[in-house]
Amino acid sequence: MQFIILILGVTGAYLIGSISSAILICKVMRLPDPRTEGSGNPGATNVLRLGGKLAAAMVLLCDIAKGWLPVLAVKLFTNNPWIISAVLLAAVLGHIYPIFFQFKGGKGVATAVGGLLGLSLTLGSIFIFTWLGVFALTRYSSLSALIAISAVPFFAWGFLDQRYVVVLAILALMTIWRHRSNIQRLMSGKEGKFTSK
Repeated sequence: MQFIILILGVTGAYLIGSISSAILICKVMRLPDPRTEGSGNPGATNVLRLGGKLAAAMVLLCDIAKGWLPVLAVKLFTNNPWIISAVLLAAVLGHIYPIFFQFKGGKGVATAVGGLLGLSLTLGSIFIFTWLGVFALTRYSSLSALIAISAVPFFAWGFLDQRYVVVLAILALMTIWRHRSNIQRLMSGKEGKFTSK
């Protein structure tokens, strides 16, 4: 039974994660394709640049839901940390490598946040407040995401099953890998800041 839950949960999470909110919302709102305009990343940050706050907020909420819903759903059927963690990772991988969009997706941060909120409201909230704090100080969205996701395994160590910590460390490494171009720009001083208009 647990094996069936694992297979169905991972498959469903990956397929849900593969639905690119940024691409679909930009099409509906007749905005430029986020894969070819701006930073080229189909995520909320790029959509903010291309279409403004409403479009970005819609993308953000949808991307969060892609991680949150699969994790909550699988928790109804099992409390096995490995299965729940696998579902979380599958949703993020779906966002990063979407089968419906030639495996070219976003960086997975919002979907990861949704998965974290589904896993633990406390842990998800820690990520959000860490991101907000770093962003308020630096105005770098990418740096905020990198610091917040890197802190998650250390916070989780204090109150979650240690098996989750292993998977959350993998999630952090995935996020860092996806942000390698941002890291290069941050190190060279070429990463763009968000400024109030």
